[in-house]
Amino acid sequence: MSSDATPYVLILYYSRSGATAEMARQLAAGVESVAGIEARLRTVPPVSTTCEAVDPEIPEEGAVYATLDDVRHCSALALGSPTRFGNMAAPLKYFLDSTSNLWMNGALIDKPACAFTSTSSLHGGQESTLLSMLVPLLHHGMVYAGVPYSETELLSTQTGGTPYGASHVAGARSDRPVDADERALCQAQGKRIARLALALEAMRRKEAS
Repeated sequence: MSSDATPYVLILYYSRSGATAEMARQLAAGVESVAGIEARLRTVPPVSTTCEAVDPEIPEEGAVYATLDDVRHCSALALGSPTRFGNMAAPLKYFLDSTSNLWMNGALIDKPACAFTSTSSLHGGQESTLLSMLVPLLHHGMVYAGVPYSETELLSTQTGGTPYGASHVAGARSDRPVDADERALCQAQGKRIARLALALEAMRRKEAS
């Protein structure tokens, strides 16, 4: 990122039924409540067992697909995924597996990161899914930021919300909207990662000068 470019938090997610995408938008609102930084929403394409690519290069709706440069130049990274048997979804894992060059060059070292997820049921693997997204972030040398208990919705929520990252319970039909507590925690997580991004960006620039 050039010295005069506005820093941004890359909110990178995969969403099948729309819940994770809505959470991403709520995180973006939290990020952009902080002056001096922007949110950049990006998604990843689905993966298939077929060898021929059948999806368009640009999605018909929603966020565009992420590039490695989106990741390389971000000041912070927020990963979002629905759960797949307590793990992140394959499309997001497939994209992360393509970031080896960024790892070899230390592009993400000392940048803050966080994760968020959506599940159909309350005990559908929210914490383990968030932890599965944490692992590659640690390998990249990133600084992980969860949701602190100073966010009182963690104590009042009857649905989603964990100290590991924002979460949502979408229901058996994946049609339950993000409720007020879940929305507040998403926005709080976005705000926190934005503030950390600015602080660590300033530290890196000072060390480089």
